[in-house]
Amino acid sequence: MTAFRANRIQALVATALIEVGLDVPNATILLVENAEQFGLAQLHQLRGRIGRGAHAGFCLLISNAKTEEARARLRVLEETRDGFRIAEMDLKLRGPGELLGQRQSGLPRFRFGNLADDLDLIRQARELVAQTPVNLVEKI
Repeated sequence: MTAFRANRIQALVATALIEVGLDVPNATILLVENAEQFGLAQLHQLRGRIGRGAHAGFCLLISNAKTEEARARLRVLEETRDGFRIAEMDLKLRGPGELLGQRQSGLPRFRFGNLADDLDLIRQARELVAQTPVNLVEKI
């Protein structure tokens, strides 16, 4: 890492853990193999590690995605660099998983509602709860 940062070497091969510590302004190209195996947030973080200096950055996602769902997920990264939009699309495509469990994708077993489609309703509910006196919330 030190040699890469000092520009003594021009290429670095690493695992995805590099997203945690790569802060090298002269890093301009990132190639991710098997990109379909990564989450959108992680890929967004990885591509944010390049192009921080005077030169443009290029992120190449290599994928052997066999399903339309996997291709759709990667297409989101082609279309936007907005982290909030990426998270919203990931929620729509993969589902929220379990809040208190181990599943990282899939739809929860709600009797009604959809976390992705009912986002405005969820925001309204939060606002109403925030405006409700504490003693009334405790009784509910």
